[in-house]
Amino acid sequence: MSPDLHSISDHKSENQVVRRGRPPTATIRMLEAADTLFAQADGPERVTMDAIAAACSVGKGTLFRAFGSRAGLLDALWATKIEALRASVESGAAPFRQDTSPQQRLAAFLDLILTFKLDNRHLIRALEFGPGILQSPHYRWMLGVTARFIEEGTGSPPEDAALYNAHALLAALHIDLIEDMLANGLSLDTIREAQTKRAYMAMGITESDYRTLVHT
Repeated sequence: MSPDLHSISDHKSENQVVRRGRPPTATIRMLEAADTLFAQADGPERVTMDAIAAACSVGKGTLFRAFGSRAGLLDALWATKIEALRASVESGAAPFRQDTSPQQRLAAFLDLILTFKLDNRHLIRALEFGPGILQSPHYRWMLGVTARFIEEGTGSPPEDAALYNAHALLAALHIDLIEDMLANGLSLDTIREAQTKRAYMAMGITESDYRTLVHT
């Protein structure tokens, strides 16, 4: 007797298999429908797998076979959005050339993440609202890049210091925090300036040296 696919929860699929790689056309349509619903919803928790299935005219079981779970769908949607950002960083082109200082590369990387989150805030809310964000492959990639730049900029940091500072810098980019600062009068330029300063100081640059490096 076949299982009742409509009884599957938003968090667990029938077989828990998440497909990877370039999504086929049908999968792209499902991701586009989900993206639209998250953009229109008052809150990410309101977007269920039932709603996504209805929006793209497929059965709920089809969504689970394609993504494994609601978290898997969000992960796949994030992957399609972040692909260009990853390509920019990993290409080695400016501002990520090896002859650019680690401080400049880290500041540019954090600014890219800030811009990416603001441009995709509806998706980021859904991701950061749910559990497991720190274990997601995309966050682990951002963490690894951030820690690597810090290690390059400090030479031989104390054990785990680069990892701690990388987590701390990324925590300041939580979308709820950014939106709260903007809503309370901080300009985006002010946030960017503070973020750049924190990036330099995470590598042991003093405030006076930072002013000299950045403003000369």
